[in-house]
Amino acid sequence: MSEHKGIGLGTVAVLVLCNVVWALNVVVSKIAVGDLGMPPLAYAFGRSLLVTLFLLPLLRPVPKQLWKVLAIGIAISGGSFALLSVGLRDASPSASGIVSLSGAPLTVLFAILFLGERVRWKRALGIALTFLGVIVAVSSPAGVESADGLWLVFLSAVVGALGAVFIKPLEISSIRLQAWAGLGSTVLLAPLSLATESNQWAPIAAHPVELIGCLIFASLLVSVGAHTAYYQMLQRHETNEVVPLTLLTPLFTIALGAWLTGDPIGARLLIGAGIAITGVSVIVLRPSTTFAKRYLVRSRL
Repeated sequence: MSEHKGIGLGTVAVLVLCNVVWALNVVVSKIAVGDLGMPPLAYAFGRSLLVTLFLLPLLRPVPKQLWKVLAIGIAISGGSFALLSVGLRDASPSASGIVSLSGAPLTVLFAILFLGERVRWKRALGIALTFLGVIVAVSSPAGVESADGLWLVFLSAVVGALGAVFIKPLEISSIRLQAWAGLGSTVLLAPLSLATESNQWAPIAAHPVELIGCLIFASLLVSVGAHTAYYQMLQRHETNEVVPLTLLTPLFTIALGAWLTGDPIGARLLIGAGIAITGVSVIVLRPSTTFAKRYLVRSRL
């Protein structure tokens, strides 16, 4: 048996680029639904539609447990992304990135509740630290001002974690799951947007290049490109070497939010981010037998 050599600089570079793309996705989505006025459910629908069209050949053959695949796919794709998009109308990308870290401890808690996962004191400490860090971060002045939006971001993390905890038994590849998640999300979000939103086409008519660019970025570069690269790295390397690097995403989100959307970055938000990232790192490095650890930090497709 050959000796395991660990990950090289090329792999690290790919994973860092994935983190930058994921962080930019939060900022780009904020610009789309905030500055450009795109209704958030319509934006989430457009993203899911483009993913489905791009991955259309992967919908065949129809997977086993189709309804379970669709339910889980909607939870970790269009459902959680739609809630994030609605939340971003009021919340800043930086605070949203930190609140999204709640998905890791929530996944473990759902695994305890539904799958009989056992947690010892180290992971329990990681769960407590993550939630403490999120609370500290959102208690900053900027967090308090956007509390309504951040609650929706937290709900997005809840939905994503609930879907992620049930992925492991599915007999379907990650890329095919993305295709079916896109289809299920498209079918769900179209009537929801039509029933609850209006003037979906007006922002696109006013800002066609910008919004089409946002949708292409969110669907093809993020959902297809970055996630495909991430899962390829997971196939080549140990999970404990790859998944911790995804903790760079909230750091990049804070930096890019401050740079591109002028997010207010205070000491409390940074301290909270540090505590939450420490907590998630403890959770990520502990073993699990009931759920796929690769979805701990990236629970949203």
